[in-house]
Amino acid sequence: MTGSTGLIGSRIQELLYKDLSFIPLLQSHVDITDNSSVKDFIVKNDFDIMLHLAGYTNVDLAEKERDLCEKINVTGTRNVFNAVKNKGKKFIYISTDFVFDGKTPPFYEDSTPSPIGWYAKTKYKGEKVVGKDAMIVRISYPYRASFDQKKDLVRAIKSNLEEGKKLSMISDTMITPTFIDDVAHSLKYLVEHFSNEVFHIVGSENHTPYEAAIKIAEVFKLDKSLIGKTTFDEFYKDNKIRSKQSIIKSKKNNFWKMKSLEEGLNEIKKQLAQPHQT
Repeated sequence: MTGSTGLIGSRIQELLYKDLSFIPLLQSHVDITDNSSVKDFIVKNDFDIMLHLAGYTNVDLAEKERDLCEKINVTGTRNVFNAVKNKGKKFIYISTDFVFDGKTPPFYEDSTPSPIGWYAKTKYKGEKVVGKDAMIVRISYPYRASFDQKKDLVRAIKSNLEEGKKLSMISDTMITPTFIDDVAHSLKYLVEHFSNEVFHIVGSENHTPYEAAIKIAEVFKLDKSLIGKTTFDEFYKDNKIRSKQSIIKSKKNNFWKMKSLEEGLNEIKKQLAQPHQT
């Protein structure tokens, strides 16, 4: 697994360590943009499937750090994929709803990608690198109960409300928040029933960011009056690198019931009340 210490990878290991054994390809040991060190690591280790989660994920900074973003998301993916393919092993590439331009929602596994921003373009290039010789799993707005190193959208909203900060949330665009625990359990199924095709592993409902913030306030009993409305065009007036309607759905996920945002938030509430349990 690449990206094993990240927001999603670390949770996958926490939840699935009893079912699957993981060999982390750690950034501190192997630079995925360096082909020879990747080859060396892959040759030395025995495994069945490579789960490729590592990526440059800062959507805004990607516009300024284009070379670095491309190096990690495209060259890095190519290096890891080629080494795994040469070893005759299977490959799962984790991609994103950002590969769609938002113009003709909803977006299913067979919808045609048309990325807007640089981050999205590099993730789609990564998809094209692996093509039909790997499984591609697209996820959307992933969130979890706790992760100190990085905030997701849900925890960012929650902590701002807890601090009494006023929020200006977009009310005319849709997103698909996805509970990371569901992603982990879905991936367990996909590892065990592997096929080289595209899957969308995404939350069961779409919301405006404003609706999502209200739901977070309700579940965690925070002050809803701190949440105001804005428009997509106003919020991103100098920054046209995101799709307006990120309504992503799945035709293929009949194997794991994905939670709605409310269900995911209630599960998080339970986990936070019993922090020793995963």
